[in-house]
Amino acid sequence: MFTKLTKAEKDWILYDVGNSAFILLVSTVMPLYFNSLAEKDGLSSVSYLAYWGYAASAATLCVAFLGPVIGTITDFKGFKKPIFFASVLVGSLLCFMMGFISHWLMFLIFFILAKAVYSSSIIFYDSMLGDITTEERLDSVSSLGYAWGYIGSCIPFVLSLAVILGGKKIGISGSLAMTIAFTITAIWWFVFSLPLLKTYKQTHYIENTKNAIAESFKRLGNTLKNATKHKKIFLFLISFFFYIDGVYTIIDLATAYGTALGLDSTSLLLALLLTQVVAFPAALTFGRLAQKFDTTRLILICIFAYLGIAIFAIFLDTQVEFWILAVCVGLFQGGIQALSRSYFTKIIPAEQSGEYFGLMDICGKGAAFLGTASVSLVSQVTGSISAGVGSIAIFFVLGIFFFIKTIKAK
Repeated sequence: MFTKLTKAEKDWILYDVGNSAFILLVSTVMPLYFNSLAEKDGLSSVSYLAYWGYAASAATLCVAFLGPVIGTITDFKGFKKPIFFASVLVGSLLCFMMGFISHWLMFLIFFILAKAVYSSSIIFYDSMLGDITTEERLDSVSSLGYAWGYIGSCIPFVLSLAVILGGKKIGISGSLAMTIAFTITAIWWFVFSLPLLKTYKQTHYIENTKNAIAESFKRLGNTLKNATKHKKIFLFLISFFFYIDGVYTIIDLATAYGTALGLDSTSLLLALLLTQVVAFPAALTFGRLAQKFDTTRLILICIFAYLGIAIFAIFLDTQVEFWILAVCVGLFQGGIQALSRSYFTKIIPAEQSGEYFGLMDICGKGAAFLGTASVSLVSQVTGSISAGVGSIAIFFVLGIFFFIKTIKAK
């Protein structure tokens, strides 16, 4: 399947392989490392989950404010590639530096910065999709990106896991093992961005003006004012805001949740590795299904599936149940993300892709902020981690409601 792609499509997909290594580290190793740092200062399991959730919320909030502005700027001719390169370079450097931090608060600060820069790079990357392929191949290429990203991220993750779990046998300390893990991820992320940086050409753009930055703010303001006039886009963004909230929250807090419940850390990491392995064929399958069935129906199926996953997570308290949860997430994670990306590309103006994906990121990152914050707040107020996780389900219900309205809109 990979051989049937064009050079531009292959290079675009390779960035998914690179950046996915970082986000897998964020959802697996980073929470465990932060937990070990937090325990040294006597933080409780509830406080640990809350602080990690607040940090994730802070990172997404930063991008929610900055993303649309930067995305709008990248729509101007010649801006997208250099800004994308800057985000990759800074993000991979921050990831590398995190491996040398030994205090929990400083680690959280660097995590917020690295996650924010990573998320910014995804805005630019997603907006490139319309430039590197044709409209009829959007679903397939987007799904392949996520699929190869899932399986490709397993390579640096397995290497990192081998060093972390087996390092002591060859005289590598825990702190040095973490440094090596962060270094492997940073190098992987940067190296796999190089093919796209070399070959990408911005084919849809807005001509430059003398005051491109000032003009970008004006354009963004006009788009926000007229958002309600584009009913299908507007309703989809509202729906996306709610349903992607649960998806991102589950990704961000899965390991932290399992750790707070007292589940074995090694088993948690292996279960999340299984998620990546399951997600590879699942994402490919959704890409093929999108060629035969309506994309909106497939997205709706994924949202309903995630609603079931969220309800199941409330009652989770054993290793076996966590493994079942990991498999279920893997089955639908790639589909809902890939098809949402390709569907949005179809309904927006191609020459304003950066601007609109910036707006989509407001919804995605704003939702992620709300999701992680709600889990953290409910957990602290009630003293129950399960109650905090239970708050996620309501967002999927709202996502379903507004997505049905999106389908009906013209």
